[in-house]
Amino acid sequence: MDSFDGITEFVAVAEKHGFSAAAKSLGCSSSHVSRQIARLEQRLGCNLVARTTRSVNLTKAGILYYQQCKDLVIGLQNANEQVMSQQYRLNGVLKVSAAGTFAEQHVIPALTDFAVEHPELKIEIDVNSRLVNFVEDGFDFVIRYGQLSDSGLVARKLVNRTMLAAASPDYLKRHGTPTKPDQLKKHTCIISNNAHWNFEIDKTVSSVKVDGKFQCNHAKAVVNACEKGLGIAYLPRSNFTQSIRQGTLVPILEPYWNTQISSWIVYQNRRFLPMRARLAIDYLLGYFSSWQE
Repeated sequence: MDSFDGITEFVAVAEKHGFSAAAKSLGCSSSHVSRQIARLEQRLGCNLVARTTRSVNLTKAGILYYQQCKDLVIGLQNANEQVMSQQYRLNGVLKVSAAGTFAEQHVIPALTDFAVEHPELKIEIDVNSRLVNFVEDGFDFVIRYGQLSDSGLVARKLVNRTMLAAASPDYLKRHGTPTKPDQLKKHTCIISNNAHWNFEIDKTVSSVKVDGKFQCNHAKAVVNACEKGLGIAYLPRSNFTQSIRQGTLVPILEPYWNTQISSWIVYQNRRFLPMRARLAIDYLLGYFSSWQE
């Protein structure tokens, strides 16, 4: 059984790209990690890690060994968590990336409720819409919306979303109200993620290229700019709920709103998903099973 000693430490170093980061993730000292890997290399009779003063890289043998060992470590973690989950006492760290108004107003509160049910589990939420590297950044899953690229990751639909176009009463008074999506080309638009807006025209999704003088990838900032009359905005419907209720924004182009957009739970396509992640994903899917925009 001593042939398994050092494998957990080696996989951590490979994924964290350093002894200090690996030690931090494992809750031990850097010297312990270094000793365990040195003993592992001695037993195998080859170097797995190339150490320099500036970086830690895997050797060719280390890369091959890591590819074989990573699933073993994940499987061991999964087995441990399965046993512990029988009593629903999840522990460890659940790391999630979730950004946007929907995540802030709905997903994060849901994960807060999940945390209350599992007091020994630590949850870290990164409110950022950037692309993530699951291995390097250590995320268990991310929440994203819109069209997803075919990246080899697993994507499970969380909710269906409806887009909504809106403008302030003052803007519409000054510039008129567009009645068809193509008329947006003559209007000033507030751009969030991209300048191609998809509308449903004759039961087909069509793209309209828009332009404007204000662009921001933060939904609240877009809504605020729209309320100040800087142009027309097009975002998921829930972003406008309060503004429309208060009359600071007016819905437009309703017959053409895109209803074929979704929010997704995205995670690595790997054989063993940690129990904490599986239960959290199942919890979110159940939590939003009857949710409507």
